[in-house]
Amino acid sequence: MKSDIKIGSAIITPVFEIDAGQVIQDGIPDATSEAVQQIPWLNPNYADASGKLRAQVQAFLVDVDGKKIVIDACCGDGRERPGLPEWGHLQTGFMERFKKIFQPEEVDIVLCTHMHFDHVGWNTTFVDSKWTPTFPNAQYIFSKREFDYWNGKPEKEMEDDRMGFVESILPAHEAGLAKLVPDDYHITPSVSYIPTPGHTPGHVAVLIESNGESAVISGDALHHPCQIAHPEWGTPFDSDTEQANKSRRELLERFADTDTAFIGAHFPEPVAGKITRDGERFKLI
Repeated sequence: MKSDIKIGSAIITPVFEIDAGQVIQDGIPDATSEAVQQIPWLNPNYADASGKLRAQVQAFLVDVDGKKIVIDACCGDGRERPGLPEWGHLQTGFMERFKKIFQPEEVDIVLCTHMHFDHVGWNTTFVDSKWTPTFPNAQYIFSKREFDYWNGKPEKEMEDDRMGFVESILPAHEAGLAKLVPDDYHITPSVSYIPTPGHTPGHVAVLIESNGESAVISGDALHHPCQIAHPEWGTPFDSDTEQANKSRRELLERFADTDTAFIGAHFPEPVAGKITRDGERFKLI
């Protein structure tokens, strides 16, 4: 179990699901081993000496304002994923780790930075031959723009993500548990969305502010700390490459040289650091 991150009165706990280093590296074409080796501060936490990236899929559990919140519910077990079979048919032990922190029925709010399948999977569980909300007493708060995009069954997107929407988003909506909101919505007094479109049309980061301290959870505005050094390194999985690059740089500019903890959705330990300027680029410390 990873260490808690304390932000004022908020407690943020990452919960590991699976390793993602090779998938993330394959998904950032510019992040060749040679190029990664030219970013010395990545080694040893975020890349090894040979330039191989370290990354993972994880959820974040947040206890703040009297609410138990789940952010980005990973891939989920037992899913068919023809486009990325190494992330299909999983049996990870994730829910056993999850239950050491929250019980599913205790969860008040479920948030998704976006609706790619590796950020929504545990929203539902397969029960009695159907996908059923895992957190029966929670409100699932979704970007309306993101929901509407995936509800339109976009043919340009990979089948795995379209399947994820049907399995992990629609059941919560059909059960009356979903709330569709603007991309700058305030969820609780301490938790709000920051619009960061591009990776998907309604992608958001999550800002947590408590007692004068703050943290931001990036979602896939960036996938790996190498994109802090090179914000221009995009991924073919971005819906709008130009907008994704713009959102990534704006997020880094906003929090550079501040005390805000920057938490990467796919960062390995340490998942949180501070963004500082490094000439015309940035680094994570």
